[in-house]
Amino acid sequence: MGERTSFDVAVVGAGPAGLALALGLARGGVSTALVTGPERGVDHRTTALLDGSVRILAQFGVWEAVAAKAAPLRDLRIVDATRRLVRAPEVNFRSAEIDLPAFGYNVANDDLRLALRAAAEAEPALTLLRTSLADLAVGDAAAQLSLTDGGAVCARLVAAADGRASRVREACGIAMRKRDYPQVAFTATVRHARPHEDTSTEFHTESGPFTLVPLPGNRSSIVCVVGDREAVRLMGLPDAALARELEARCFSLLGAFEMEEGRGAFPLAAETARRLVAPRVALTAEAAHIMPPIGAQGLNLGLRDAAALVEIAVEAVARGRDPGEEAPLARFEAARRRDIDARMAAVDLLNRSLLSEFLPVQSMRGFGLYLLDRVGPLRRAVMRLGVGARAA
Repeated sequence: MGERTSFDVAVVGAGPAGLALALGLARGGVSTALVTGPERGVDHRTTALLDGSVRILAQFGVWEAVAAKAAPLRDLRIVDATRRLVRAPEVNFRSAEIDLPAFGYNVANDDLRLALRAAAEAEPALTLLRTSLADLAVGDAAAQLSLTDGGAVCARLVAAADGRASRVREACGIAMRKRDYPQVAFTATVRHARPHEDTSTEFHTESGPFTLVPLPGNRSSIVCVVGDREAVRLMGLPDAALARELEARCFSLLGAFEMEEGRGAFPLAAETARRLVAPRVALTAEAAHIMPPIGAQGLNLGLRDAAALVEIAVEAVARGRDPGEEAPLARFEAARRRDIDARMAAVDLLNRSLLSEFLPVQSMRGFGLYLLDRVGPLRRAVMRLGVGARAA
């Protein structure tokens, strides 16, 4: 890492959001160190990067490296697959209706992270510290980061992107508000006989959404939200039986399934930090908020955190100001809190409406989808909001 030990910003955490944040800062003229943390294992999951996130990655100069391995999401279909008295109509959303080539792009998490990691390693203005955070001490003029390899660096601002068990957040004493759901997200990747035609299909069921998201070729990622016992059962099925089970759940929409390597099960919870900032610290991505995998909002929300913090820090440094002083941090809190809370509330409402056996709730959900199907201006407004029409 050379001799340099003092930086404008130290980013802690080298997941996709942390890597993008560090690259955006470094390419914006902010002296930046990235504390990478431990090496990560294989991640078979995928992420749907919505249009706002694509524009953020393009702004940071890294989208081209990601795009080659991503599949476009041109259309979105919502199908009510419940067996309840009140059922909603099928609703189709087309990206062309809001003048976009695609709502976003689905990419394997490892492909995304490795492309960002390669860009970070090639960025001369970014210092990579291949170690982990041991301790954090905040002073009046800077924060000192003690590292597990025995080294230490100082930074005027520390950006936490170190995940749901954030060491930075813990050191700052920031608590999380948490809501657990009686559900588990089962994830898998399949090959299928019929083309997906760049269409993501979401079946609404009594236990939660079952979503097929396109990948390159005749392949799709699956997120199947079920109860915990059902998740255990699915995890234990042989590949052939699991392929038949998942195919049946989507009514053989894409023909016969074959399983690819990697399946997972993740309990659903929603968590938000009670504060997004502390003296000389800003929380981003899963250090600040954890969302259920519903509506493709998780990493997209984290990338909007990154875009907001890059804008604020770059402006402060360009003006010769301290990016870790109170005013820029207050701007970041104000810029991100409303978006985070609104997305959390929307996902919670959608999920609870699927779980509810209360007839008026089912009727309201059905009527809402009916309006989206029939009222063009409303549908287009919801589509623009959903893809992150504004980056912050």
